[in-house]
Amino acid sequence: MSPHVTVVGAGLAGAEAAWQIARAGVRVTLIEMKPDRYSDAHREPFFAELVCSNSLRSDQLENAVGLLKQEMREMGSLILSSADLTRVPAGGALAVDRTEFSRLVTERLNSHPNIHVVRQEVHAIPEDDVVVIATGPLTDGDLFADICRLTGAETLHFFDAAAPIVTADSIDRSIAFAMSRYGKGGDDYINCPLNEEEYELFWNALTNAELAEVKDFDKETVFEGCMPIETMAKRGRDTIRFGPLKPVGLIDPRTEREPYACVQLRQDDRSASLYNIVGFQTRLRHPEQIRVFRMIPGLQNAEFARLGVMHRNTFLDSPRLLNSHYEFRGRPGLFFAGQMTGVEGYVESAGSGFLAGLYAAAAARGEELPFSFADNTILGAMAAYISDPAVTSFQPMNANFGLIAPLEHRIRKKREKNMAYAERSLARIAEAKETLSLFFQESR
Repeated sequence: MSPHVTVVGAGLAGAEAAWQIARAGVRVTLIEMKPDRYSDAHREPFFAELVCSNSLRSDQLENAVGLLKQEMREMGSLILSSADLTRVPAGGALAVDRTEFSRLVTERLNSHPNIHVVRQEVHAIPEDDVVVIATGPLTDGDLFADICRLTGAETLHFFDAAAPIVTADSIDRSIAFAMSRYGKGGDDYINCPLNEEEYELFWNALTNAELAEVKDFDKETVFEGCMPIETMAKRGRDTIRFGPLKPVGLIDPRTEREPYACVQLRQDDRSASLYNIVGFQTRLRHPEQIRVFRMIPGLQNAEFARLGVMHRNTFLDSPRLLNSHYEFRGRPGLFFAGQMTGVEGYVESAGSGFLAGLYAAAAARGEELPFSFADNTILGAMAAYISDPAVTSFQPMNANFGLIAPLEHRIRKKREKNMAYAERSLARIAEAKETLSLFFQESR
């Protein structure tokens, strides 16, 4: 029989894994529970649905996630090529029309001759020889129980949150103005300026607003990179003013001065009819979100297309359970991918799916992958981090240059050092691309 892999879950990681496996000439059964069942955070029937934000963050090479995106572009990533085709203005970041993006990913997977899509819920880890589990951080029910049984330990968890989205025509443009910080990227953001008195009223309302009850939420175990705005605000009066409400690099045309604080809105769809409130992930009750966020100048009449929500994310104790191929140490041929492995972020999840897919394809073909992704690339560095037994206090991790192997020569200036990391990484990726072209060609 021809080689075959079962991929469970068609989020960012599962979609990327299935695509890479199929590229390698291996048959894929891609199983997705939507639309028969939706998680608490998902709404659309499409694959690779973006839940928290439409931004895939920085697209600059001197930023680790920007370098990761370029590594994946060079290697033929489904997620990055689809994102580039559906991008919307976002300054130096890569943001997408989330519906067009997910629809395109779905169409491409459905039309691939090596991929068979099955729409049903999976209640246990399939017994197939090669399996990729990419069901995401909201995995629950029987499958969650089966994963816990297999791993022999309680799965770790933290809480994540999504930001609200407002309609463009409900933003008061006599107050809000279009501008990117320092003029970089054109007028890609809409800015709502606050003076000191307005900020004080907003901060007091935000820190005293009523929170929604969240099942199993205790001691505010939240991921620092996606912290609820009210949790951040409670750390101090000026914390959010030096964070998501930072006014630096913005000039209010009404006053011709930098405002005291500033809320930014980022375009969420290609038609520019929806904008999400940047950095405003929240756990506030829905009526409270409307009341408090309408205190922001320019949003006093805001219509909310989606309100913020908080949900529990689960992840494995990967350093104990997985190797650097994202393969379960106790069962060869069983791979995990996505946020459940402890990578954090859209692109990072897709990156883990990319590597898990390549290694799963090689396993299905009874081969060794003819290239090793070492920690001098972001792809390899993330895999090394989640599989390092020396990591005793494991927490979700975004792509960052702290994970990557040190340079041979010390460079003091941060930007120059980061660009040196990028040059070294992309040289290594060029080697990978050439070597793996033979791996893909042999499948034809």
